[in-house]
Amino acid sequence: MRRSPLVALVLTALLLVAPGAAQAAVPDRTAPAAPVADQAALAGVRTPGTAWGLDPTTGRMTVTVDDTVAPAELAALRSMADRAGALLRREPGTLRTLIAGGQGIYGGGGRCSLGANVRSGSTYYVVTAGHCTTVASTWYADSAQTTVLGTRTATSYPTNDYGLIRYTGRIAHPSAVYTHPGLLTIYGAGSAYVGQAVCRSGATTGVRCGSVTGLNQTVNYAGGNVIYGLIRTNICAEPGDSGGPLYVASTGTIIGILSGGSGNCTSGGTTYYQPIGEVLAAYGLTLP
Repeated sequence: MRRSPLVALVLTALLLVAPGAAQAAVPDRTAPAAPVADQAALAGVRTPGTAWGLDPTTGRMTVTVDDTVAPAELAALRSMADRAGALLRREPGTLRTLIAGGQGIYGGGGRCSLGANVRSGSTYYVVTAGHCTTVASTWYADSAQTTVLGTRTATSYPTNDYGLIRYTGRIAHPSAVYTHPGLLTIYGAGSAYVGQAVCRSGATTGVRCGSVTGLNQTVNYAGGNVIYGLIRTNICAEPGDSGGPLYVASTGTIIGILSGGSGNCTSGGTTYYQPIGEVLAAYGLTLP
């Protein structure tokens, strides 16, 4: 069944790129601070296909490597991890920004899903992944690119992974998450804590749920794109889910925007999210 433009707008964010296109915390719930020596050693890790941060389960810094890391690089990372007193863990699949097919918003030969509707005063914006907004300046609500959504006004990628599209079209933009099917009203933004029960919605794989497994994670994507300060979860995702919201269904709060991950929704995976609070603070935005 063909979805209406309204449904396309509340789909949570994701990008299909044509070939050649660019690609208040609660103190007792937050992860403990990692040893300074460990962080200093790991901060120099720039190998694509790796991520690192504190694993709250073990209380130790952990370096995660995907299937693209070559044996020689793996040996060097293992040696570095040993010196830093960190654990080394392999995860199947490829760590990526999940750029691929799905329904959503369209621009520059690419396709994304919408992450959140936000505003500054009476001006409304779409928040989505920054690796999505790098693709085009004008965005549409349909694949034929006849219904204008709006214009890109900001992108922060890499280092961060978020971008803004200002609404210029005449399309309704409720404060809601599309739940495949149905809408969940969003009342505000929240902060993540380890063990928190969360869900995400994406145009490729719909709604998937799990828990927060780490905070303040650093991810090294291909091409030397490093993203800092991400939320890690045990929720799967697939290409096309990028940019979608990480949210708490019981309270109607968004806590993050999907940046990328590894694995898939058949065998399982790991995903990383840009905290929504950072995006709102950077541009002086609120959730409607």
